[in-house]
Amino acid sequence: MSPPLHTDTFLPYMRDVVRCEQSLHELGVMWRMIEASAKMNCPQEARNILPIMSATQAGFNRLERELVGSLVGEKVGNVLAAIGTKARYVIDIVVRNLYERTADVGFLATDRELCAFVAGEREDIDAIRSRLLAYRSKYTVYNEILLVDTEGNVLVQIDPDSPVEGSTDPLIAETLKTDGFVETFRATDLRPGKSQALIYSRRMHHPETGAVVGLLCLCFDFEREMAGIFRSHRDREGRMNMLLLDARQRVIASADDRWVAVGTTVPVNPEGRPQVFIHEGREYLVHTCSAENYQGYPGPAGWQGQVMIPLQLAFSAASRQTLAALEPATAAGLLSHARRFSPPLYEVMSATETIQRVVWNGQVITSEGRGGQQQLKAILEQISETGARSNEVFSRSISDLYETVLESRLDNAESVAQLLVDLLDRNLYERANDCRWWALTPEIRAALASPQPDASAITRILDYINELYTVYSTLYVYDAQGQVLAASRGALMGSDAQSQPLVVDPATMQRVKALRDDQSYAVTAFGPCLLGGEAPTYTYHAAIHHPSDEGRVVGGIGIVFEAEREFEAMLKGCLSQALHTSAYFVNRQGRVMSTTDPGKPVGTPLPLPPGVTDLPRGRSAARVLEHEGHYVVMGAAVCQGYREFKTTDGYVDDVLAIVCIPLGEVQERALIARGSYKAGTDVASGAGTLRMYATVWCGQHILAMPATQVAESVPATLLTGRTMADPSGRIGMLVPQAGIAIERVAWVYDLGQLVNGRPTRLEDASEIVVVRQGPRTVGLLVDALHAVPEYADEQIVPSPFAPQGAGKLVTHFVKPEGDQPLIQLLDIEKLFEKLIAPALPQ
Repeated sequence: MSPPLHTDTFLPYMRDVVRCEQSLHELGVMWRMIEASAKMNCPQEARNILPIMSATQAGFNRLERELVGSLVGEKVGNVLAAIGTKARYVIDIVVRNLYERTADVGFLATDRELCAFVAGEREDIDAIRSRLLAYRSKYTVYNEILLVDTEGNVLVQIDPDSPVEGSTDPLIAETLKTDGFVETFRATDLRPGKSQALIYSRRMHHPETGAVVGLLCLCFDFEREMAGIFRSHRDREGRMNMLLLDARQRVIASADDRWVAVGTTVPVNPEGRPQVFIHEGREYLVHTCSAENYQGYPGPAGWQGQVMIPLQLAFSAASRQTLAALEPATAAGLLSHARRFSPPLYEVMSATETIQRVVWNGQVITSEGRGGQQQLKAILEQISETGARSNEVFSRSISDLYETVLESRLDNAESVAQLLVDLLDRNLYERANDCRWWALTPEIRAALASPQPDASAITRILDYINELYTVYSTLYVYDAQGQVLAASRGALMGSDAQSQPLVVDPATMQRVKALRDDQSYAVTAFGPCLLGGEAPTYTYHAAIHHPSDEGRVVGGIGIVFEAEREFEAMLKGCLSQALHTSAYFVNRQGRVMSTTDPGKPVGTPLPLPPGVTDLPRGRSAARVLEHEGHYVVMGAAVCQGYREFKTTDGYVDDVLAIVCIPLGEVQERALIARGSYKAGTDVASGAGTLRMYATVWCGQHILAMPATQVAESVPATLLTGRTMADPSGRIGMLVPQAGIAIERVAWVYDLGQLVNGRPTRLEDASEIVVVRQGPRTVGLLVDALHAVPEYADEQIVPSPFAPQGAGKLVTHFVKPEGDQPLIQLLDIEKLFEKLIAPALPQ
């Protein structure tokens, strides 16, 4: 269970919330004064609105206590979620990268030439160093490779700036007795001058006898790798610090070493608790994430990703001004989902509706023939004025909170998209390395150079590699004519290679033969491929050269990436299931390459807004938009390559990650119109006798009814005894209770059903307007309240549509001025005539 949020700790750093708190307090005082004035000066006239005013005042007391806490909690929660996402990225990227190292050391430690050298069967140290350098030139994540004998003597290394003759490090003895890799991270005499080194070691065996003869050490370029992760995923403003921690909470990598130094012990917060942590006299919000297994590899024991942000900077980020950029209709539609979208936002909106109801009911009470005393009118003027000020405060609070929530979603979507393309490039970088290195396998080169290649021997090698590198569906080797000779995982078992041999397509074969050296590679376009099944993927190719003639291509190797499984794992592994987010990899044409959305299979086009597929390489963006019937936050990022892959090696293949966070279904235009129209500001005017009318929203139209026939409005949540579809439009009833003016049960009818034949959708903002005709009383379900304006008699004009069907309930229109919406005048007498059949309660 999370500890309680200490609001006072965070308030000094949230100027907008402080302003809201002060305004709420002032308004609460005003409402208490108005209520007291009404009780003293006109208790009888105000008796119908006093209960509502008491509820409003109590609401303000609650808002002062709870709303500010909700606003603070939302902001703190958003920051913790954002830094938690970044912390998870740090450790996830590291673990995925190091998983590849565990496979590398397992394969290279069995290299026959290297094993023969360590066993003393070969003495050409320059040739062995050249072989290690060739490996290093492909797998640039290593800054040192060492071959060590069983006594700790270094036989060969590739880093001339860090010479080592021998070592007494315990990792040597541990590796020699371990049947598998050993992972070491600390200071070691194998890497002199370095405070810490990350080494993957594995024992090596005699190529003939199998005896343990020494070990191979792959030294990971840890500092450079971490610097690249921090550079790609730290916030642009540098307000937060990204860290990698060990099991003792000690910093082993820092995005800003001058801020939090390597070797420092820091507080951790794995639960993401909303509390302040102090480090070296400074207050921080902290989020810590542990590693999750990747392909069965858990990462170095106890390693964690962490992000720390100083409290005074946590809430100071520049606003994107998201709301200002949205169309009013989109903003209004989004607000209709406030309850699910953000509970604190919904609370503010509910308070706004309560104030509007107080003012609306108060104005109805002062209508012609029912209490026009100056005292009550003065009270209502104060209510209207204070209500307007309340709405202004609430509008500002809604905007601030709405902006906070939207920006959190935008940041999350963009960050996830950036992570996805980063993971994709890092993963495919390894595939380009693998095909080039495996093409140098001496046994395969020798086999292809012989007149009768031993296909079974090649198959055994490919099977061994595929067991270590599980991200491939199959590996295959082909000769200079493109005929496939061998494949891993029994991929050739189902084909008749004797009568119908598999052959690499001529275009690919031509590209392979044109590869000039062992640093070059070729990749097929994303799609179906040889031995890859029907699922589209990439196949990475490298030329195999004659062992004694580097200029002669004797064949090639193709490695088929398991794209369907691996891409889907990337997408699902980066998503927040709580937000029901969907993610996609798409190409520049917007066609889906992988997806978490079953409704958008691979190969289909993904509808995207203009400009998304034209984003430059390495760029990202996020925006709120309507997408396939939903409001969504869409984040997009374009790959930028990793190290030399897709940056300097000549390979171009832009992939985009698209992330969609749903915010709710697109609302009908009626609701949007109500949300974007400011009630009470566009009332009509005219000369002559003025009469008051109560106006309401019914669908996308405004309906008016004489205020003298309206008793009050109550929230639709008070509807009881709900009935199923009723031809008369009856949907339930109101029963007498505290806060309602009715004295006996009243049936409630759906005004939308009665007027235009379309049922009203029962929403949180729906209202029930109580109307009277003589002794009878009914309730009318409407979408929302509008205003209580005064209209001149000359503005009431007959409706030309009155004789048509249900339209007989609307006999007149209010003639609007300028561009004001058309207002239909409901005939209450005809309404009750229509409802007389259901036997209204007397």
